[in-house]
Amino acid sequence: MNEHTMLLLAGIGLLAIVCQWFSWWVKLPAILFLLLAGIVAGPVTGWLEPDALFGDLLFPIVSLSVAVILFEGGLTLRFHEIQGLERVVRNLVSVGMVITWMVVAVATHFLLDFDWSLSFLFGAVMVVTGPTVIVPLLRTVRPNASISNILRWEGIVIDPIGALLAVLVFEFIISGQGGDALTHTLLTFGTILVIGFTMGVAAGYLLGLILRHHLLPEYLHNVATLTLVFGVYAYSNAVADESGLLTVTVMGIWLANMKQVPMKDILHFKESLSVLLISGLFIILAARVELGQFIQLGWGAGALFVTIQFLARPAKVFISTLGSSLSWQERALLAWIGPRGIVAAAVTALFALRLQQQGYERAELLVPLAFTIIIGTVVLQSATAGILARLLGVAEPEPKGFLIIGANSFARAIGRVLRRHGFRVVLTDTNWKHIKDARVKDGLDTFYGNPVSDYADRHLNLVGIGRMLGLSRQSDLNALASLKYRTEFGRKGIYTLQSSADVNKPEKLTVSDEHRGYVLFGEDVTYSKLASLISKGAEIRSTLLTEEFDFDAYRERYGSRVIPLFALSPKGKLECFVAGGKLTPQPGWTVIGLIQPAEEDGADSARQKSGEGSGR
Repeated sequence: MNEHTMLLLAGIGLLAIVCQWFSWWVKLPAILFLLLAGIVAGPVTGWLEPDALFGDLLFPIVSLSVAVILFEGGLTLRFHEIQGLERVVRNLVSVGMVITWMVVAVATHFLLDFDWSLSFLFGAVMVVTGPTVIVPLLRTVRPNASISNILRWEGIVIDPIGALLAVLVFEFIISGQGGDALTHTLLTFGTILVIGFTMGVAAGYLLGLILRHHLLPEYLHNVATLTLVFGVYAYSNAVADESGLLTVTVMGIWLANMKQVPMKDILHFKESLSVLLISGLFIILAARVELGQFIQLGWGAGALFVTIQFLARPAKVFISTLGSSLSWQERALLAWIGPRGIVAAAVTALFALRLQQQGYERAELLVPLAFTIIIGTVVLQSATAGILARLLGVAEPEPKGFLIIGANSFARAIGRVLRRHGFRVVLTDTNWKHIKDARVKDGLDTFYGNPVSDYADRHLNLVGIGRMLGLSRQSDLNALASLKYRTEFGRKGIYTLQSSADVNKPEKLTVSDEHRGYVLFGEDVTYSKLASLISKGAEIRSTLLTEEFDFDAYRERYGSRVIPLFALSPKGKLECFVAGGKLTPQPGWTVIGLIQPAEEDGADSARQKSGEGSGR
C-alpha cells in the first residue's frame, strides 16, 4: 500500500514536469497539458483517484497550496508599476467584477437551467482570472508594460476578492436566503475584511522587520517564510472562515512594497515552489472530474463560454477603462485576455462538495462546468492573444537586444555595430562623460546610474532586451550585474568581459564562471587589451562569409590581427564568440570582428570589395 502511494505521488510529479517541459517546447500554457494529463490519469484510465489517495487531506493540501501561490503573486506587485493606472485596476476588481458576476450568473441560469442560488455562486467563482494562467500567457504574448501590469495586478488581486465573494454567496445560500441570511452575510463580509487586512499587514510588517534587521539567518529565510504563510493562512481561517486567501495576498503585497527588505531569494524560491504546486493541483483536480458530467452539461456549457469570452469580459473592460489613458488597441487586448485558473477550479471544487453534502441538486456539475470555462478560455486566448497583440501593435518586440554594462569607448563601439545590425542596445554607466558621449556622439540609448540599484529596477527600460554584455572595466560590477540579470535573461543570456586582473588571479581569487556567465571573446581577451587595440586604430568590421571565403579563410586571412566578436546568421540570430566555445559560422553568416590595421593598405582594399564593411 505504501509503495503504491509513493508511486502515485512520484507519478504526479513526473507528469507535472513533463507537461511543463512540453509546454515550454511548444510555447503554449502548461495548464492545457496539465488538465489533459489529469483527465487521462483520472477518469479515462482510473490510474489516479485523488480522493482515495489523499482522503481528508485533499482539500487542506489544495487550500495551503493556493495560499502559497497567491502569496507569491502578491510578492510581485509593486505600486510604482501601475502609477497612472491605479483607477483601471481598482475598477476591474470592483465594478468590473460585479459586471462579470451578474452576466455569468444570468447566463448560467438561462443557458444551463441552474437555479438562481447555484448560478450566482458559479458567477462569483468565475470573476477570478489568476496568476497561474495570466503570467505564463504574458510570457508568450509579451504585451506592452501597461497591459502586462494591469493584467498581473487584476489576476492576483481579484483571486482573494473573488474567493471572498464566493464565500459570501455560499453563506447566503446555506443560511436560508432570508433577512437573517443577509445580515449574516454582511457580518461575514466585514469580519473577513477586518481579519484579512489586519493579519496580512501585521504578518507582512513583522516578517519585513525581521528580514530587514537580519534577525534570521539566511538559510532559514525561505523555510521560515513558507511556514509563516501556512501559519497565517490557517489561523486566519480559524478566526474567520475563508479569510486566509485575502490575508496571505495582503501579506505578500505589503512585503513587496516595504523598503530595504531582501526578498529576491525568497521570491525565487516561491516561484519554483509555485510551479510545482500549480502543476500538481491541476492534475489532481482534473483527475476528480467524471467524463459523464461533461455530457450532462450539453450545449449550454459552450454557450456560457461564448458569453463569458465575448460579452462578460469586453463589458467589464469597457466600463472599467472609461476615462483612462489606454488606447483602444490596449483596451481591445485587455478585453480579450481573461483566462480562468487554479483558484476558480479549487474554489468550485470546495463549494460543490459542500453543496452536495447539503443536498443541492446539480451541484456536482459545477466542477466540470468550471473546467469547461478554464479549458475554453485558456485554449482560445493562448492560441490567439499573441497574434492579436501583434496586429494591434501593442506587443513588445522580440527580446533580441542587449543590455551593455559600461559605456566606455569599447562598449560604445560594440553598441554602434550591434545597432547597425538591427539590435536594440542600452548602455549603463555611472560615468556621466561616458553616458554623454554615448548619447550625443553615438546616438545610443543609455541609462545613467548603477545597473544593480533599486533605481534601475524602477527606471531601466528592458523592453526588447534579451541578453547582457558585461563590458565595464570593473569586473566586480560585471559579476554583480550577471547575478542580478540572470533571472531576467537566463543563464544563457549573460556574457562578461575579463579584466587583466582576472587573467592573472589564481582560481581561489576569481569570480566563478557560474556567477559571471560566458567569458566573452576568448580566455586571453581582456578589456585593457581591446581598449588598447582600438586606441591604436583597430576597427570593428563586419564580413560576409561565402563559399569561396569561409570562416577558415577568414581566420587565415587575418590571423592574429583579428579577434572575432560576434556571428550573425542569415536569419538574423546573433551569436557571441566565447571562451571555450565552438562557434563556427557557415557561408552566408556575417562575422563581426575587431581587426588591427594592416601593414599594406592594398590588402584591406581588396577585402572591402569582397563584401567587408567598416563597423566604426
